[in-house]
This record gives sequence, structure tokens and C-alpha cells, in this order.
Amino acid sequence: MGETDEASETTAAAGARESGERGGTRAAADARPRLARELTRQVSVGGVTLGGGAPVRVQSMLTAPTRDADAALAQARLLAREGCELVRAAIPRADALDGFERLCAESPIPVIADIHFDHRLAIEAARRGAAALRVNPGNIGSWDKVDAVIDEAGARGLPIRVGVNAGSIDRSLDARDDLSLADKMVLSATGFVEHFRARGFRDVVLSAKAHDVGVTVETYRRLSAALPDVPLHLGITEAGTPRQGAIKSAVGLGILLAEGIGDTIRVSLTAPPQEELPVAWGILAALGMRRRTPELVSCPTCARCQVDMIPIAQEVERRLAQMRSPISVAVMGCEVNGPGEARGADIGVACGRGSGAVFLEGKVIARAPADQIVDVLFREIESRFPSTR
Repeated sequence: MGETDEASETTAAAGARESGERGGTRAAADARPRLARELTRQVSVGGVTLGGGAPVRVQSMLTAPTRDADAALAQARLLAREGCELVRAAIPRADALDGFERLCAESPIPVIADIHFDHRLAIEAARRGAAALRVNPGNIGSWDKVDAVIDEAGARGLPIRVGVNAGSIDRSLDARDDLSLADKMVLSATGFVEHFRARGFRDVVLSAKAHDVGVTVETYRRLSAALPDVPLHLGITEAGTPRQGAIKSAVGLGILLAEGIGDTIRVSLTAPPQEELPVAWGILAALGMRRRTPELVSCPTCARCQVDMIPIAQEVERRLAQMRSPISVAVMGCEVNGPGEARGADIGVACGRGSGAVFLEGKVIARAPADQIVDVLFREIESRFPSTR
């Protein structure tokens, strides 16, 4: 877990924002309505807390075949370095179980078994070291099969994610023309949760994903209201390739998270899974909830700009991508917003005619020609923010 600890909590200001302490009095903070995510039941997934006001956790899923333990482990380690805190692994057949067992034993982050169709694979995955199980109500089978999974997970203290997908809803619900897609997903999800509760199993996490942003948002809002104690795993499924998928995920997840809904997120992209993580962290950072890497504040440029801003900003972005510190760095191109935004960041550059000034806490600490300003900026960053090295 150590490799992702550095990614955990946000800056003090952002943490205050998430907890409601926006510079006001303690009494004012205590008086605010509690967020939905603060009211959910907290569960532990391999030692990572989820729900009940814990930080919103970032997840991904392995694409390497689970039966190839070496490949799966290499990918899990890469994802952990990129900020993944929980990872799912598909177990499509029994021949993947040996690789899954080794993956669970050696992965730096908890591994969740992703099961469809065969409930016996879920039971065996629990025995082989899964930190949690994910089952799909639309295809896991009859209630006696579900009960066998519940009993095994309960005996081992493992949470279960009930994962409803728009594309695989229970046939009895899917065939009903009197229900909207959101209706069907809500009914499927709540029916399963109620069954779990009736058997005394409460460590449930719930997801209800569609590729349509509006349907997904509506479904999660309704689930949060109907099942306020159940932690919610947010995602836009089948969101698309990186550009489209990032946009759809940012819109859908951003709306819900800003409303206080959601305890863990997965950005689903048709891309290598490590590409999902910057998008997920970027969503959390943009909302002031958690930040793992530096924030770049840069102006869009206009006719007032007297330096070639675009390559300067791109080079700053490239170098910041190598750092793992939640500092804010401003790169501004003219006198309209430049000094103000540069002063508001932890450190920043405001450019003028062919040159720029580096600001720290509102004071100019260095000046340089435009072609040297990036080097000067990073010398100051590395000397004044040691954690970025």
C-alpha cells in the first residue's frame, strides 16, 4: 500500500473544503448538512476504507489475463504507482484461479474478483485471497447461488459489490416496457441489497452504470436517496476512447461527486488502464477533494500575450507530470490575470514582453527571458518544494 500513500489526502485547503470548513467557524462547519458519502456504511477492502466519509477511492481494472500471474502483477504494480488504490481482476474461467491467487498474494493494492455467470468462481476467489467480490445481478444466477456467495463472503469478512450494468439487467426487468432504464437499474440494485440485508449481510457496495451520462446520474441520485447507508461505486460504463471517455466521465462523475454522492470511482476508457488514473485523479482534484500531482493553472492566451505561451505551458506540464506533490503552479501570459493568478498559486510565472517573473507567496523571487523562464521556474520549485523531487 505504501506506493499509493503519497497520493492520499489533498492539501489542507482542499481537505477543509471537503469537510465543510471553508474558512468559517467550527460551529458553521458543524451546522452544515452532512454529505451523502459521509452517511454511508464504511467497509474495508483489504485494509482500504471505503464509505462513511473516507476519501473517495480511485479504482481501475486489469486488462492482463488473470491466468498470467506475471503479466497481471506487472500491471497491478504499474497501476499502484499511478495512484490506483483498488484493482479489479476478471476471473472468466477456473483456469484463472491459480494466477488470481498469486496476484492477491503479491499485489501492492487490494484485488477485487470480478465475477459473471458462474457463482462458483466467486466462492473460490474468496477462498484464494480476494479482498472483495463483484457480482452482476443480471447474470449471476438464481437466489440459491447468490446465497452461497453471500455466505462465503460473510464467513470471510469480505465486502461484495453489487454491480448493475445497463447492458445486463435481469431479464424479468429488462422485458418490461413500463419502466425506464433508470427504473430498471434502481429496481435491480435495491432488490439485491434488500435480499443481502435479509440474510444479515451488510458489507455491500453498489454500482449502477450506463454509457448514457443522464441515465447514470439519475440512477445514482435515486439510489443514494433510497439506500443512504450503502457506499456507491461511480462510473460511466463503456464511456469510449480516451478523449470521449474522459469528457463523459468528468461530466457524470463530477456532477455526482459535487452533490456529495459517491464513495469510490472508476473511469472506464478503451485504453490501457493506466490512462484511466490521471482522469480519475483529475476529476477529484478539479473538485478540490483530493490531489495527487501538481496542478497547472495556465491562461488560454490572447492577442495581449507578448510571449509564445503555448510551448511554455506545455513544457511546464511535461515536467510537472514527473512530480508527485500536490502543489499549484501558475503560468500566465499577460498583465490582465497574470500577477494575480501567479500570486494565488503556490508558485508561478507571470510573463511580459519577452520575459517572465517567478512569484512565490505574492512576491517576485526571480526574473528571466522567456526562453529561460521554465528552467528558472523549476529550479525554484525544486529548491523550495523538496517533496517534488
